[in-house]
Amino acid sequence: MHSSLSALVSPLRRTLSRRQSVALVFFCTLISACAQILFKIGAHNLPALGPTALLTNPVLALRNVPLLAGLTLYGLFMAVFVFALKDMELSILYPVISFSYVWVALLSFLIFHETLNPWKAVGITTIMLGVMALGRDRR
Repeated sequence: MHSSLSALVSPLRRTLSRRQSVALVFFCTLISACAQILFKIGAHNLPALGPTALLTNPVLALRNVPLLAGLTLYGLFMAVFVFALKDMELSILYPVISFSYVWVALLSFLIFHETLNPWKAVGITTIMLGVMALGRDRR
């Protein structure tokens, strides 16, 4: 039994390469963006009871499948992000999280038909260039 438990845990103990850590965080940005989309859908499904409605009646959130799915994805996001952080510098990985905004802007355009104006395009380009600049190997 001990060896089967060790086999389950051993992939979590191996050292990640820089590329693997960055890829995991990049995957986290997709998870985060999907969670944000689900939050938006869940918020739309909430009754118009004011900002404290969820605090006074948490059952509203428990019955809101998109909201719960978004929270679940946030939990997954945090677990994967923490795993990616174990072998890499936070100052290198954290800027990659900015890609979440890129995905949210694109998904909002596709799903909710929100505008994607030139200023957003400039912002998205700036984010992408900034992340690439911050992620450059300093060796």
